[in-house]
Amino acid sequence: MHVLRSTYLQAYASLVHPPYSSDPFPLQSPSPSTIPKPANSHIQIRSLQRETQVLDLFITLKVREDVWLDESELHLERDESFRDLFDLMQPRARTEDLVRGYGLREGVISTDADGTIAQTVNSASSSRTKQRTVPFNTLSVSFSSRRLGLVLMTRERKKTIVEVGRVKDEKLEVGAKKLVKELKSWLSINA
Repeated sequence: MHVLRSTYLQAYASLVHPPYSSDPFPLQSPSPSTIPKPANSHIQIRSLQRETQVLDLFITLKVREDVWLDESELHLERDESFRDLFDLMQPRARTEDLVRGYGLREGVISTDADGTIAQTVNSASSSRTKQRTVPFNTLSVSFSSRRLGLVLMTRERKKTIVEVGRVKDEKLEVGAKKLVKELKSWLSINA
C-alpha cells in the first residue's frame, strides 16, 4: 500500500478543493496502543490519521476507474465518483485530524483507546486542577457548508456536543480551532 500511496498522492492532492488543506500522512507515528487492532490480521497498515483512510479510498476508486478504462475505450472516468470524496469526506477527515492535533495541544482530547472520558491532570495549570479529556476515537466531525460540529459517539447514541458556524471557503484550520475552543468550554461546563 505504501507504493500505491506515493504513486497516487500527487493525483489526490490535485483534487483537494482550495482553500482546504491536506495531510494524509501523520508527522509522527502514533504509539501502537493508540491504533485499534484490525479484525483481519492480514491488514498491516493502519493510521490514526483519518485522512489516510480517504486517500486509500481514492486509490481504490482510481485503480478501479483505470482498470475499466483499460478494458474498454468506451469507458469514461466518472467525475461524480470522486465528488463525494473531495466535497465531503476529505475536508471532514482533515478537520478531524486538525481537531485531534489542536485538542491534544490544548489538553482536551486524548488518544487513549479505552472509549471513556478520562480524568487527567492538566500540567499547564499551576493549580494542578483536574481536567476532563475526550478520547479521539469517540469523536467525529459533522461537516456542512455552513456548520461544523463535534459528535460524541457512545455505545448508546451519537450526540452533537458542540457546533460552530462556518463561512464559505473558510480554511479547515480555522474551523478546527473554533471546534476545539468550544469543546474546551463544553468540558468546563460538563466536567
